[in-house]
Amino acid sequence: MQPYELTLADAAEAVRTRQVSPVELVDSVLERIEHVQPRLRPYSLVTADHARQAARRAADEVVSGRARGPLHGIPAGLKDLIDVAGTATSASSRVRDGHRAVADSTVAAQLSAAGAAFVGKTHTHEFAYGLTTPQTGNAWDPGRVAGGSSGGSAVAVAAGAATFALGTDTGGSIRVPAALNGVVGLKPTYGLVPRHGVTSLSWSLDHVGPLTRTVEDAALVLGSLTGHDPRDPASVPAPAVDYRPGPGADLTGLRVGVPVNYYFDRVAPEVEAAVRHAIDRLEALGARLVEVEIPMTRYIQATQWGLMVPEATAYHERTLRAVPDLYGADVRVLLEAGELMTAGDYLRAQRARTLMRRAWLNMLDGANGVDGVDVIAAPTVPLTAAKAGQTTVTWGDGTVESVSDAYVRLSAPANVTGVPSLTVPVGRDPHGMPIGMQLMGKPFGEAVLLRTGHAYERTGTGTGTASGLAPAA
Repeated sequence: MQPYELTLADAAEAVRTRQVSPVELVDSVLERIEHVQPRLRPYSLVTADHARQAARRAADEVVSGRARGPLHGIPAGLKDLIDVAGTATSASSRVRDGHRAVADSTVAAQLSAAGAAFVGKTHTHEFAYGLTTPQTGNAWDPGRVAGGSSGGSAVAVAAGAATFALGTDTGGSIRVPAALNGVVGLKPTYGLVPRHGVTSLSWSLDHVGPLTRTVEDAALVLGSLTGHDPRDPASVPAPAVDYRPGPGADLTGLRVGVPVNYYFDRVAPEVEAAVRHAIDRLEALGARLVEVEIPMTRYIQATQWGLMVPEATAYHERTLRAVPDLYGADVRVLLEAGELMTAGDYLRAQRARTLMRRAWLNMLDGANGVDGVDVIAAPTVPLTAAKAGQTTVTWGDGTVESVSDAYVRLSAPANVTGVPSLTVPVGRDPHGMPIGMQLMGKPFGEAVLLRTGHAYERTGTGTGTASGLAPAA
């Protein structure tokens, strides 16, 4: 096994015990990037010199007994919305030509303090405003979409071109590409991970989180990302929690909510079958399945777009007027559409979000004599990776839906309500494309989600990349 094939947990142990030096690990990943970049294009910028300097520093510290923890010397990719001092944050857009960040974002500073080595910036759908990341090919089939907007981060992890990566998630942009590329993606509770220094799409919906090959790896990264930062108005003090899941797989006493509406509507048969089989595995591990009805489903899409569109347009107001032709046509149309929305529309979306969040908390906690649940299990996306250029999907009932709307439909509720959501691989379709299951929980319930996902992962029935990288690489 080459060093780039190691999961984060295995790489951390190999570095700690000096079986592999950070320099060997980083060099192995950089060589892997050279191999996969021409075909898959996960990176907008490779920072080899920066990574090697960090690796040499980490190696010296390990030898002198100053190891910083599990991320020490570990190669990381950062979505190209995340500032690193002296490095471009292009947002995969011509609008940002010539940009250089003057300071680290909070999350970049936190990872640097933990000893991580940044190997590059990963591609995003322009300014994170899309669900496909067209610059990047899927790690299992380059002729299919990577998912978005954190497509570069997901493909880098799936292809062994990063040991872990960070993405952002406004309507599913961590979980969608993670599911489509067969890796783990975590959208934390709103406010748990600071966003200072991260280019915004929608202030009230944006989250930062990790993409990894295993659930344990996601827990290790999350532990270095939390902490209050007053420069982010949404940031909250982090609870004192050890996110690392234990070695066992016993889920006795865990209440898993299985939706009776919404999440299994207009879902590809192979996706539904794989997710329901995974839910059965959770029951076999001791969990109790509880049917739940998802509240206010008719308002989800309108609320998501009613918040995101005007907030994105407000963020881009000056550059949209100054250099509109530098935006891609798809993003420019969305930004211009935001100028047509009224303050009343936006306020109604905020009111709907408040009501929806309250209803979700009642569903999770239990209300009106109905049992609460610890976790809700559902498909992450309703279909696997579409072919590049495919714009619509036709469902069995004859309904035609855009691919982007399909991908965001099942992931948006966790953004609107702010609850944490974890996606784990649970199977593959007849074309060999990965399928993801989404686990959603109570605010700040990341430890429960990670424990549940890890227990499922230990059954060995998923299709994550921990035991073998994606074949397209």
